[in-house]
Amino acid sequence: MSTPALSAVERIKIASRRLRGSLIESLANPVTGAIAEDDTQLIKFHGSYQQDDRDLREERRAQKLEPDYSFMIRTRLPGGVVTPAQWLKLDAIATRYANGTLRLTTRQAFQFHGVIKRELKSTLQAINAALIDTVAACGDVNRNVMVAANPLQSQAHAQIYDDAARLSEFLKPKTRAYYEIWLDEEKVASSGEEVEPIYSATYLPRKFKIAFAVPPLNDVDVFANDLGFIAIIEPSGSGQGSLLGYNVTVGGGLGATHGEPGTYPRLADVLGFVTPERVQQIAEAVVTTQRDFGGRADRKHARLKYTIDDRGFDWFKREVERRYGAPLRPARPYHFDHNGDRFGWVEGENGRWHLTLRIEAGRVADRGEHTHLTALRKIAQIHDGNSQLGFRLTPNQNLLIASVEAEDRAEIDAIVAEHHLNLYQTATPVRLRALACVALPTCALAMAEAERYLPELTGKVETLLEKHGLRDVPIHLRVSGCPNGCSRPYLGEIALIGKAPGRYNLMLGADARGERLNRLYRENIAEAEILATLDGLFARYAKERETDEAFGDFVMRKVILKTTLAA
Repeated sequence: MSTPALSAVERIKIASRRLRGSLIESLANPVTGAIAEDDTQLIKFHGSYQQDDRDLREERRAQKLEPDYSFMIRTRLPGGVVTPAQWLKLDAIATRYANGTLRLTTRQAFQFHGVIKRELKSTLQAINAALIDTVAACGDVNRNVMVAANPLQSQAHAQIYDDAARLSEFLKPKTRAYYEIWLDEEKVASSGEEVEPIYSATYLPRKFKIAFAVPPLNDVDVFANDLGFIAIIEPSGSGQGSLLGYNVTVGGGLGATHGEPGTYPRLADVLGFVTPERVQQIAEAVVTTQRDFGGRADRKHARLKYTIDDRGFDWFKREVERRYGAPLRPARPYHFDHNGDRFGWVEGENGRWHLTLRIEAGRVADRGEHTHLTALRKIAQIHDGNSQLGFRLTPNQNLLIASVEAEDRAEIDAIVAEHHLNLYQTATPVRLRALACVALPTCALAMAEAERYLPELTGKVETLLEKHGLRDVPIHLRVSGCPNGCSRPYLGEIALIGKAPGRYNLMLGADARGERLNRLYRENIAEAEILATLDGLFARYAKERETDEAFGDFVMRKVILKTTLAA
């Protein structure tokens, strides 16, 4: 049997000398704002993507200029936890090197946009000086590990966060390329030949994502990840509870390609139960199984979900257990209530308070009277010396200010109000829950608007909900500029997935717990038809829903399943 041909990216990784490639030469080239083509693949492993402003492409082409190249940089930040001092440093980096904004992603990481090539190295050095790195934030490796943002179950949550942070470090590539290229670490004789015990010489076939969930909240959308850990906490008389271990999930992933039925979103399966001290061992067994058996010929069919579907779940479980060294224990019972965030102030243990702020589309910026970047800078400056206070990025593009003393609440509230950061107090439930990816103008994969369109679209959806007496009904709306799924659109009760400028696939019917995918309802339609379709569905929902029935459940029961049965 002949060996399948490797994809072009696989060949680039093989020849890269452990992810070095010609990045040093590319950065030194003064003729272009871009880097060499092969290096655009390798720089992802260092936490960056080369992009250009697509709004300016035609204008620059007409002027016989190259595209307006810049770089997006993403952090590796398990659980999205930073100190106030780190927030201030990241704020300064965004102001000095990027486009003056911080973006909070759906994977609890920061993204900087608009960094030009000649300042790329200085930017990465500044991030490192904040004791944060960007190693493996992108690329064919394990990426940022997500952790439930809820700090209320404090003792157990702290242990879960520690487990996640240790796993992130355990799965970090061993190559010193990042440190040599960006931090001027001196090369040694073995440079380019480092042993990668988990990834080997060619790393993984595709990206790999991990999340830790703490029931009853599924804010991380754990089933959308290649590998998931659902915390099983035993209640105790004190109300704190103790962590027994984790149900392990495998095979989630939301990326797809229009017109290619061999690609599809998939929710993870539950593999079994492990105790906390075995987290790294089970992760290594899953990751190395994907390393050795994942597809390397077609990158569109290279995620773990396809490995499991191609070879069978039973085969995959046997192989993982063989590498793990023991049969997995049966999964423990658990229950999820919802996959959103809790907004406003909530009291935690020891009299400390936690404030979750709504950050629309995750973009922290100063725009008109909405000076959100300034507001958060003030809050961080006030609490810079408070070692217990922290900022947590939520998996839903929001920001949690944790461990605030009761006497400090009024000062924070005043800053929030002064700078119009109090959307959480005034917004409808649909606006509070809406997600969007960056899309245009910088994402090379975007087919339609997402982040820039979200506020306008949400306003029009709100008008329809108001019309039918549904203003206060919580509905998950998600918008993605392409089918790759960065805003987790396939888990939205309503989702738009970009097909072309101004045109989207309308997806409906996910639940509010992150446990059911939505379905394609209308294909390649523009805004007028989208709104007309939702208008009719909202009218039916208002009249025909059952008590406490969520919109996604209603649509699945009354529309999608009936249509499927009729067909």
